[in-house]
Amino acid sequence: MTAGRSCPLDYQLPADRFSGEPLFDCQTLYVVGGLYGNRQALAALERRLAAEPGARVVFNGDMHWFDVDPAVFADIEDRVAAHTLLRGNVETELGRPDDNTAGCGCAYPDEVDDGTVERSNAIHRQLCNAVTQLPGMAARLASRPATAVVSVAGRRVAITHGDERSLAGWTCSRSALADPQRQQALQAWAAANRVSVLATSHTCAPAALYLEDTAPGEELAATGLAAPGLAVPGLAVINNGAAGMPNFNNGRYGLITRIATRAHPSAIYRAQLPGLVVEALGLNYDHDAFLAEFDRQWPADSPAARSYRGRILQGTGDAPAAALLGGFSAGQTLCALSALD
Repeated sequence: MTAGRSCPLDYQLPADRFSGEPLFDCQTLYVVGGLYGNRQALAALERRLAAEPGARVVFNGDMHWFDVDPAVFADIEDRVAAHTLLRGNVETELGRPDDNTAGCGCAYPDEVDDGTVERSNAIHRQLCNAVTQLPGMAARLASRPATAVVSVAGRRVAITHGDERSLAGWTCSRSALADPQRQQALQAWAAANRVSVLATSHTCAPAALYLEDTAPGEELAATGLAAPGLAVPGLAVINNGAAGMPNFNNGRYGLITRIATRAHPSAIYRAQLPGLVVEALGLNYDHDAFLAEFDRQWPADSPAARSYRGRILQGTGDAPAAALLGGFSAGQTLCALSALD
């Protein structure tokens, strides 16, 4: 196994993992992936929740990454304890501190350079040191499930960190979701599990795709992925990228997923399903405070500073439209930002 590139066997998700009964039903759900130890982004989320007191939250992994200060790590854990917590590869590997064979557990694909992989493994090692200073924390992280199924207004929502097959899978990346065969496989999987939305994270680059319920079952049957005549409902796949870092080229804000019966006026983009709206919302956190806390924990030339400080300062090279792979449209917030360009 190559640390940082290979998936441990226990990352594979059983085929029936998303077939069970929902944990709960709600009218508004937030899915938050890739918080990365950003306490200021968490504060921004808390402000959003104060305005929607009935909303439920699922953190779907990689809640920790930059928080190598044990006090920061513990503070985040205390503040999210009331919510539904899943583990991503970060939490999974922190939960087994005596086994470092998988490194960070990111399972980086070949197109990611070796330097990035080595720095991620180094970040993981430092984060492990923080966890060892918090008694019982490793066991707490390891005990979290890798997936969840919840209901929003009676519609089943599947939540995981990577993809529907692996905790650190990359097949919900933009390039993978653009592949027609991948789309057919997702439709068959969604039909078999009665899923309307798949919410994920992991790739650190947002992606959003809505496959409408117009694909004939016969076409899927020809691929061997579904039985002839099988009803294929619509499926929204939304990957929020990172809640705790900039994702685009138009501002320093994180991104979260919102699934609800009513649209939010601040959505950056959304898809309208029957009785449901799936949206990406920005987390406008205190950038200066986050940068100061990041620099205190990760000084110049540290692995995290080398990999991430440029993105924290400047965002990425992608416009929000790059995340839209079909079926999602820009919300009023994105339209307003575009008018200022």
